[in-house]
Amino acid sequence: MLSMRSEKRRGALRGALVVAVLALWLAVGAVGGPAQGSLSSVQTNDAAAFLPASAESTRVAGIASRFVESETLPAVVVATSDDGDALGDDQLAALQRLVQQLPDAALPGAGPGDPRTVGDVLAADPVLVPSQDGDAALVLVPLDAAVAERTVGAEAESATLLAVEALRELARGEPADAGLTALVTGAAGFVADLVGAFGAIDLVLLLVALGAVLVILAVVYRSPILPFVVILSAVLALCLAGLVVYELAARGVLTLNGQSQGILSILVVGAAVDYSLLLVARYREELRRHPSASAALRRALRASWAPVAASAGTVVAGLMCLLLSDLASNRSLGPVAGIGIVAAFLASMTLLPALLLVAGDRSRVLFWPRVPAYAGPGDGEAGGEAHGEGGGVPEGHGVWSRVARAVGRRPRRAWVVTLLALVAAAAFAPQLDASGTGDDEVFLTQVDAVDGEAVVREHFEGFSAQPAVVVAPEDRLEEVLDAVTALDGVASAAPVTEAGSPVPGRPADGAPLVVDGQVRVDVTTEAPSDSQEAVETVAQVREAVQEAVPGALVGGAAAERLDTQLAGQRDLVVIVPVVLVVILLILMALLRSVLAPVLILVANVLSFAASLGVAALVFEHLFGFPGADPAVPLYGFCFLVALGVDYTIFLMTRVREETVLWGTRTGVLRALAVTGAVITSAGVVLAATFAALGVIPLLFLAQIAFIVAFGVLLDTFVVRSVLVPALVHDVGPGVWWPSRLDRSPREPAR
Repeated sequence: MLSMRSEKRRGALRGALVVAVLALWLAVGAVGGPAQGSLSSVQTNDAAAFLPASAESTRVAGIASRFVESETLPAVVVATSDDGDALGDDQLAALQRLVQQLPDAALPGAGPGDPRTVGDVLAADPVLVPSQDGDAALVLVPLDAAVAERTVGAEAESATLLAVEALRELARGEPADAGLTALVTGAAGFVADLVGAFGAIDLVLLLVALGAVLVILAVVYRSPILPFVVILSAVLALCLAGLVVYELAARGVLTLNGQSQGILSILVVGAAVDYSLLLVARYREELRRHPSASAALRRALRASWAPVAASAGTVVAGLMCLLLSDLASNRSLGPVAGIGIVAAFLASMTLLPALLLVAGDRSRVLFWPRVPAYAGPGDGEAGGEAHGEGGGVPEGHGVWSRVARAVGRRPRRAWVVTLLALVAAAAFAPQLDASGTGDDEVFLTQVDAVDGEAVVREHFEGFSAQPAVVVAPEDRLEEVLDAVTALDGVASAAPVTEAGSPVPGRPADGAPLVVDGQVRVDVTTEAPSDSQEAVETVAQVREAVQEAVPGALVGGAAAERLDTQLAGQRDLVVIVPVVLVVILLILMALLRSVLAPVLILVANVLSFAASLGVAALVFEHLFGFPGADPAVPLYGFCFLVALGVDYTIFLMTRVREETVLWGTRTGVLRALAVTGAVITSAGVVLAATFAALGVIPLLFLAQIAFIVAFGVLLDTFVVRSVLVPALVHDVGPGVWWPSRLDRSPREPAR
């Protein structure tokens, strides 16, 4: 009687705990859902804002601003005739009327105190400039950079985006009726198109990722109910992550950009589902050993908590190494992604168990129609073994039992052949050109900014709305001009005068403006300032100027991109070794071994190098990509090494568990057979979620999507399934050195 009462009390306590956990997570969803949807309103996508204060272009920006009344963000409307002929007087008149109408064009959604028209965002009057060949004309629209950075209205839309939309709407009006094709480009046009591309993050990306995961889970579980339970925990994890990131970004604690937001969504969904798969698989095992669902879940949680916590901790620790980056965009990704992983862990270890127990001991029905039946005491999978050719591999695991036996028969051949294949693929990694790309190369779909830039290049040679800027002592002006104009790729160079900034292609008007003993020289490159060619030219300008006038500084838009690329290359050299050391220490603490972590880490680094080698071939010969940003290999390394180690952690913690009972060689084969299906499913899920980044038509995210998705599959099907088990089997008990975990006489002779 007392036992029944005690059991009832425990049941009531469990029920109350389940209700409390579900209520807490529903509250998180109610508050975090809107926050997740509003993340775009706290984004910063200005590359200059990511540079450290010590960067040369950042220092120049502070000095150069004293030479002008306000910093500008130029938009350029470039027009050509639809029939390809020279522009007629009526067409030029239509463009002139567009210039007159621009200041009064409304910014939709503006609220009280917001700029309400394009005129409120202008830094100076727009200027119409016909081309020398008469076949095109452009309207230079200088936006006030400080005003353009503001958000407008209740929807927190970018003022730059709204101003560009207003320009494009005007261009589709009277100029189009006059037979003109008018495109909006320039720095403001590129910003607007970039914001538009990131707009896919809010809904499309999430729907694609969740849809792919739902299909995979339906195949894995063959259940109409369980996939939705797992998806619900992943969605609420994303709500929690979105809420925390939104609050921190809104308060300026961290910097969120579009790519970090996209990666956050993918990472949370992928990690939450991976952790859920591990827990549910162990829960299914325990349901066959225990008649009580609550007892089975308690055992599953006890067995799953440590490897999942170690996995999450490894990923968080690896990503937090990005705080060592010189770039705010890289630095912010560490905490943003870390918050996402913690949210995924909490949801998988609290919300999912509550959902699995919501029906009490009748919760087995969640697995319907393949409900795991209680097998009776001593009849579970761990209760006995069937000695196959590999020795001690449990039956009933289909293909993974056969894989384990194959590895056990010829372990040395397995790891040597696999190692050679990975080395061969890694040999192509140096072919990946990660020196940087221009703004005109980052879009994978047709956009007005890129098309308009091409028209400007064709008809306005030497025009640049954003010249490079040189700041030097006033008595060294001539030396600066001589050094710059002698360079190939430089169209013109002229000092800022009392009359203002020079017009490209025209001589400076008036005496040079001197501020605090310094002059500013605007350098127009032959290539557009947002192209990689301009970046390379500015690198030569910086070298020539500093050789001629030590202490002179070179900045501007192209110099900012140059400094961003240099910082990215520095980050790769600094952060990669730190990530390796951190993960190695975590593995040593987890496995209480030195040799096993070293083997695991070497295998995963080789897997990353092989993924990079395959990516280099695919990017160049299949996709025809122009190159890559230095952050691509850095992000790929951080994600692949941390996430790849995840699956090996899942395997090796089970190997350690089995080693205590069966010895190392038998233990690794049993662990591979038992965990093969769930870890493979987790890898496919994570690869599918990262592949969903490809729906955003931007070069950087498409490259990250391929590298991580391919690398995760390589880790799942090759490194974790063949290379690591074969190495552990071949090395035997010595793999746990210096611990004495396995000195069992049951270890089969070799």
